[in-house]
Amino acid sequence: MSAGLVQAAYIVSAVLFIMSLAGLSKQETARSGNYYGITGMAIALIATIFGPDSTGTGWIIVAMAMGGAIGLYYAKKVEMTEMPELVAILHSFVGMAAVLVGFNSYIDHGVLVGAMLNIHLVEVFLGVFIGAVTFTGSLVAFGKLRGVINSSALQLPHRHKLNLLALVVSAGLLYHFVSVEGSMFALILVTLIAFAFGYHLVASIGGADMPVVVSMLNSYSGWAAAAAGFMLSNDLLIVTGALVGSSGAILSYIMCKAMNRSFISVIAGGFGQDVVASSGDEEQGEHRETTAEEVAEMLKNSKSVVITPGYGMAVAQAQYPVHEITEKLRAQGVEVRFGIHPVAGRLPGHMNVLLAEAKVPYDIVLEMDEINDDLSETDTVLVIGANDTVNPAAMEDPNSPIAGMPVLEVWNAKNVIVFKRSMNTGYAGVQNPLFFKENTEMLFGDAKESCVEISKHI
Repeated sequence: MSAGLVQAAYIVSAVLFIMSLAGLSKQETARSGNYYGITGMAIALIATIFGPDSTGTGWIIVAMAMGGAIGLYYAKKVEMTEMPELVAILHSFVGMAAVLVGFNSYIDHGVLVGAMLNIHLVEVFLGVFIGAVTFTGSLVAFGKLRGVINSSALQLPHRHKLNLLALVVSAGLLYHFVSVEGSMFALILVTLIAFAFGYHLVASIGGADMPVVVSMLNSYSGWAAAAAGFMLSNDLLIVTGALVGSSGAILSYIMCKAMNRSFISVIAGGFGQDVVASSGDEEQGEHRETTAEEVAEMLKNSKSVVITPGYGMAVAQAQYPVHEITEKLRAQGVEVRFGIHPVAGRLPGHMNVLLAEAKVPYDIVLEMDEINDDLSETDTVLVIGANDTVNPAAMEDPNSPIAGMPVLEVWNAKNVIVFKRSMNTGYAGVQNPLFFKENTEMLFGDAKESCVEISKHI
């Protein structure tokens, strides 16, 4: 395949990637967006493998077949509840790839002199640094989401000063690396610093901020890929990395805004790390319990119902009986809608994907800003597995660790039914006063089993 044909294929792939992002921005076009992305990547891989600069094609195909088989196996095996940690571990692969490409480019960069050599050394250094931070940061995010690492923030003494020191030392190593026209010792040292920096950066972020962290690491992996593209002089990799990096950064900004948090405050630590408040496991009043039969009767007597799902619904896989309840109520003339908080679940769009998987109509799935004003006129709200995203302490308690975070104001409804296994706090470790309000009743047990029972009684 000629160089001109390869460049033409890269242009087509880049256009398809842009179309993929556009398609993924809406639920109705998400499937076609995926197909655009798959097609673009297939074209890019074929053009790269059979391009004039490729060697060892046989080995490359063998490696692709092995990687593809592993990826296909896990893609079929992974549950939707495990999707956040799968995304996190995939980000780590991109980070390590950038590190390996950086070392390879440093060792074998051909004949470069003067300004071109300096530019290449900067590319190598930054690519390795970003890749190393992405690698260990993604591993920590994977561990927290998987439950093998404590979700609370790591609180080292002078942690902010340690982060600043790592950046200052890395900047000094960059200057030394370029001024001496390359130093393997400096490159290895900055790699180790970046590994430690990435670990500490994510370990010091609390569990409530994990959705933002996953989005942030997505952005990091994109910039790592772009850096690898510069080192390999691959235009498509630069474009693709820039698309992923910028879209991830924009999504992180949107999510931080939805949580009334600055990006700096997120990467500086998790919810409640600098606040001492009565937000632990202690109860704040008496709660009332209800039964599935009573909830079914309440739903049948309601004119409007809003369902607010959270990670608990994903764990219980309750989206299917929730869809059955929705269809039965709508058939009886009850208005049913869903209210989705921007950071519900452990991944951006987690709840939307689950509901789409259960065939819930897109037009009744609304964002927080679209549904909040209507909650005061809603008869019944079902809170299925959500906790921190419906916590009134965010608005009522200025001393709460989540003070100022926009939440679904479900307590304004006439009746609130909260589905939970127990009275434990949510992922942020913050107690929820909603559970003790006069218009709230608790339905304890597995969310899926509870929904199945409710559906039977409707």
